[in-house]
Amino acid sequence: MTSIRRYLNLTLAGVLIAVMALAVTAAYLITRHEMEEIFDAQLSLQARVVSALVDVQTTPEEYAAIAEQLSQPDHFARWYGEIAGRSTHDAKPKLYDHEERVLSLGFWNAQKQPVLMGARWNEGENAFPAPSATGHRWVDYAGHRWRVFSMAIAGGRWVSVGLRDSFQSELSNKVALGNFVPLLLALPLLIWLIARLIRRGLKPIGQLSRQVETRDEKDLSAIRVAVPRELQPLRGALNGFIERLEQTLERERRFTADAAHELRTPLAAMKIHLDNARFGEPAALDKAYNGIERLQRVVEQLLLLARLDIHQQPAEPESFKLEPLILDLAADLWPLAEAQHQSLEIADSGDVSVEGNPTELGILIRNLMDNALRYTPEGGGVSVEKGYDGRGRAWLAISDSGPGIPDALLDAVTQRFQRASDQRISGSGLGLAIAAEIAERQGLTLTLSNRLEGGLEVRLVWTRSVSATPALDAV
Repeated sequence: MTSIRRYLNLTLAGVLIAVMALAVTAAYLITRHEMEEIFDAQLSLQARVVSALVDVQTTPEEYAAIAEQLSQPDHFARWYGEIAGRSTHDAKPKLYDHEERVLSLGFWNAQKQPVLMGARWNEGENAFPAPSATGHRWVDYAGHRWRVFSMAIAGGRWVSVGLRDSFQSELSNKVALGNFVPLLLALPLLIWLIARLIRRGLKPIGQLSRQVETRDEKDLSAIRVAVPRELQPLRGALNGFIERLEQTLERERRFTADAAHELRTPLAAMKIHLDNARFGEPAALDKAYNGIERLQRVVEQLLLLARLDIHQQPAEPESFKLEPLILDLAADLWPLAEAQHQSLEIADSGDVSVEGNPTELGILIRNLMDNALRYTPEGGGVSVEKGYDGRGRAWLAISDSGPGIPDALLDAVTQRFQRASDQRISGSGLGLAIAAEIAERQGLTLTLSNRLEGGLEVRLVWTRSVSATPALDAV
């Protein structure tokens, strides 16, 4: 569909023409049917009247007089009898009405022999066919089709009265044409009115389009133009898109500013350490190396956040077991724990199956475990536990023996570039922010709480119930 206006114009014009054609056709068929019933009634009534004019005592002179009256110019009626010195051809018939040519009648005796034939039923030596039963019938005679009513009268005789079918067809055509011509004359006006109404009806779409088209990239205010009820959902959708776009741009601006600020500090520190190394301080190289590691970690996490922002829709979930995933992540992080003489304990609580994207959940759990190890002092420990709660929901808890987080900051540390009060630990403030964002994408509940014995516990709960013995367990 290249144009709604053109589509509506052509479609409605086509529908209008089709409806007019159907209306005219229906009018023609209905009119013809009704006229046929009316003419049938008239034929039967005329046959009754005519049958009362003749009887067994009717004289030849009376038959001859009837034949003279039924004759028409160049078409003479015929009485099948003789009277000395008298013939219907001697009469000088005339038509009182043009439609008399389409009417005729005839009489037959008990032996079905013609007695009297009207002007149009006496062509040459062939008289109109004799009737065989009382009622209406169609008869083809002398190149014309006739609607005939026949009835038996006294003395075993028969009378038939007929009307030529062309008269009914002509009259039906005139009625249909009388209905069609005004519609045909009004068709251009109707099409013009339809086009005008369509143009007026589509005008709000043009106004809405111009409202959007005339804006520059900095104008993200809501669209306020008045629109009809049918376009209000579209306007609402556009305003919702503009609002989401504004939030995205604001988040990107804030992210860019925070990232620039976060990267500026390690870069400045690295420059100082390298300058000190140039002037003969060897220990500055180790500090510069540590700064590079921190910078690398910040960049990796920034790239991960960028990917999460780009791919707003999470991948299709699948069912898998947590145990192998946790063990693989623990193996990757074991060197970090060993370097700090920390213990990394994975509780054996049986198989726990969950639904989600393994890649994103792996990033989520790795960030939580890495964050726990970094904030746990040397010689401390991190434990990972899993299981099902009373409602059949899977859960995962990561606990450490670190300093914990002040209660006032528990809600804030999941924001980007927000860190706990212990600034001695190298970090970017992105680990928990990444974890919170992935948890939201995967439909998990993430909660932070301080342990009574010291340290922090991060708990993940799958909001959808998962059977403790899923089909995967049988594999």
